[in-house]
Amino acid sequence: MMTSPRFLSRCLALAGLAACVPALLRADEEKLIEVAAFGDHQPIGMAVSGDPNRVFVSFPHRQPFANALLEITDGRQVPFPNAEWNALNPTDETKQFINAQDLFADDRHNLWLLDSSPSGGASILGKDGTTARAAGRFKVVKIDLNRNEVADIYPFNDLPKEQSALNDLCIDHTHHLAYLSDPGLKAIVVLDLATKKSRVVLRNDPAMLAAPGFKLKIEDKYVEDASGRPFISNVNGIALTHDDRWFYFRAINQTWLRRIETRWLADASLGDAELSTKIEKVAETGVCHGMVADKKGNIYLTDSQAKAIRYVTPEGKVGTLVQDERLIWPDSLGIGSDGYLYLTASQINRGSNYNGGKPAYSLPFRAYKVKLP
Repeated sequence: MMTSPRFLSRCLALAGLAACVPALLRADEEKLIEVAAFGDHQPIGMAVSGDPNRVFVSFPHRQPFANALLEITDGRQVPFPNAEWNALNPTDETKQFINAQDLFADDRHNLWLLDSSPSGGASILGKDGTTARAAGRFKVVKIDLNRNEVADIYPFNDLPKEQSALNDLCIDHTHHLAYLSDPGLKAIVVLDLATKKSRVVLRNDPAMLAAPGFKLKIEDKYVEDASGRPFISNVNGIALTHDDRWFYFRAINQTWLRRIETRWLADASLGDAELSTKIEKVAETGVCHGMVADKKGNIYLTDSQAKAIRYVTPEGKVGTLVQDERLIWPDSLGIGSDGYLYLTASQINRGSNYNGGKPAYSLPFRAYKVKLP
């Protein structure tokens, strides 16, 4: 149930702020519904496809590890598309996930998975869960949901893999492109779905960068390792409107949401200087890790500092969908045909590298859903 401004004003007037807060908290607690619990396996990506819904969650390949990609169906957690792709010790990148990261469900019954294992030097998480290899390992996997089989693989053979840290992806069928955020290259990677060639655009543009000196403070604690090295991510969360017109993006270590029309990203003749002039500032939205667009053009964003999900209307107005203590580093979002927003809570700030070598997770890890307005 939504709490109206009239109710809030009346409550404040009649009973005072202390009496209102529990009522507001209870309202939001009722909004957030648990979808699945994963024990000590940390969820990252989330996507929802089809009518009726098919719900998918991805997991990084770090200990403890069980599966890279699960479908949540009838209360069961099923390895997807099969057990071989979810191998504990992957050896064949053409048949197995190396480090499942982001998910994107398109409107053509395809699930797209970004398999991203950056080098230790490029990873935004530093040494936690990474190796010391000089070059990263990356691919996008297209899965046909009608057949539940892998339909294609995009290997990024032309990407500077020692510097890249591909993080999130969106699929633009209008222009036959994929857009990926790359906080390592501090850029957007544009992947041609026909030729499988990629372009790196807007590299080191101010809109791609973390704000100088911006340190994340979550749950009254700076997110930094034992040596004082803070968590820093350049361009990270991205979203694409359903008409494929607007591409939204932002870094984690700053507060501004920006966007650019996809027609400019699709034009390979444009240089970075000209592309930069096409970027629009949209709104200040707090610290965000993931975002998704609905069919009306609203952009939903996580807000880890407030333990909330925000939204920005096409007109640039900012609102709050839900705020709940369980939203500890809300990470990835998906929208179902049932009118719910689905999300993961990854608790990255409670990892061992940011807590003196000992994890401080609130187990089990969970995924949730909340009714859209």
